[in-house]
Amino acid sequence: MLFAAPTKFCYTDFIMPKKRPKKLPKKPKAKVYIDGANMFYAQKKLGWMFDWKKVYQHLKKEYEIEEIRFYFASKKRDRKTKKFLLALKKLGFTPVTKALKRIQVENDKWAYKANFDVEMTADILLDEEEYDVFILFSGDSDFEYLVKILKKLGKRVFIYASRKTLSWELKLVATRYFFLEDIKRKIYRKKWGLDK
Repeated sequence: MLFAAPTKFCYTDFIMPKKRPKKLPKKPKAKVYIDGANMFYAQKKLGWMFDWKKVYQHLKKEYEIEEIRFYFASKKRDRKTKKFLLALKKLGFTPVTKALKRIQVENDKWAYKANFDVEMTADILLDEEEYDVFILFSGDSDFEYLVKILKKLGKRVFIYASRKTLSWELKLVATRYFFLEDIKRKIYRKKWGLDK
């Protein structure tokens, strides 16, 4: 007798027993992972920029931050990006970088592209025992499967993204999600860069 295969399932449903989340302390341990390209796009869509120093200060009030990683690609010899990433490092961020790839999209047109989904996923899963709350700054639906796995491991997953860029897939699977527009007063910056 033949049985129809399910149309959609999570592979971990069959190999990974679901853990119950631990009771969180008043100030839970958290690791923060920032999808720099996604946040850059969110700022363009919003029409205003984030002060990353203020973002860090806001998070430290709510969580015991173990580490905050900023994933961002840049062109070779891009002094502006290098200066920006150096400033992030001075604030306590851990920048994770790689070079942008130049890809031909048409006969006479080229585009620069870089994707950190694999690196971010690997880092997050390797670090999963070190925190109670996983905080992701991204609205990218590609992280949906990762979030499902983290929740099976008993982790709480908090998403920070814009209303304009948060995918419905992440919205449905996240433990909680926060709109950047709602904390604009706390993280807004008038011009690009970082406070000295």
